[in-house]
Amino acid sequence: MATILIVDDEPDIREVIRFALENAQFRVIEAGHADDARKLLATEELDLILLDWMLPGRSGLELATQLKQNPKTRSMPIIMISARGEEEDRVKGLETGADDYIAKPFSSREMVARVKAVLRRTRPDESTDDIEIGGLRIDHISHRVSVNGAPIEIAPTEYRLLHFFMTHVDRAFSRSQLLDQVWGDQVYVEERTVDVHIRRLRKALETTGHDRLLQTVRGVGYRFSDKT
Repeated sequence: MATILIVDDEPDIREVIRFALENAQFRVIEAGHADDARKLLATEELDLILLDWMLPGRSGLELATQLKQNPKTRSMPIIMISARGEEEDRVKGLETGADDYIAKPFSSREMVARVKAVLRRTRPDESTDDIEIGGLRIDHISHRVSVNGAPIEIAPTEYRLLHFFMTHVDRAFSRSQLLDQVWGDQVYVEERTVDVHIRRLRKALETTGHDRLLQTVRGVGYRFSDKT
């Protein structure tokens, strides 16, 4: 049973989310603001955080940024929740490191589907293959990425994206194809989301020069190749 932390200062909203998640067989804990959430992170084994953008004191956006900058919590999946539904706000939320973004108001069914989808793509599947391309190695058993034995820190969604590319080398994919293959057809995300995560993946690979392998194909989308 996965454990979900709801961080929202509105008790009524927490109650609605809790009810839907518990009906979907999740264990749920709650926090009303960022400080409570940080205390729970230190004592609870969490699988995902549903984090409201607008919180009293420290905002959810600030908390998400801090969690993604901390090596101990960097891999924690986060879904941002906000009444700010404009595209610019959604992109800003994703660029903090959040794995998904839900705009209020949302249906309980959609919220549960997004939680399940994020958990699916942030957990390793049954594949045991190791893959190495141009010195970049991905170990799918331990969910680690490295170059010549030196580890590269990478967020869960970027890991899934990288694994897909490294198992489909030299093929160009459109944004919609990447959404279907990496995010899954049950996730309600826009094609621009792909660009956000591509930038984050390139940044993670930049220090070793492997960002060059992730190539933009004009008029199509992206491909992963060690060929120029």
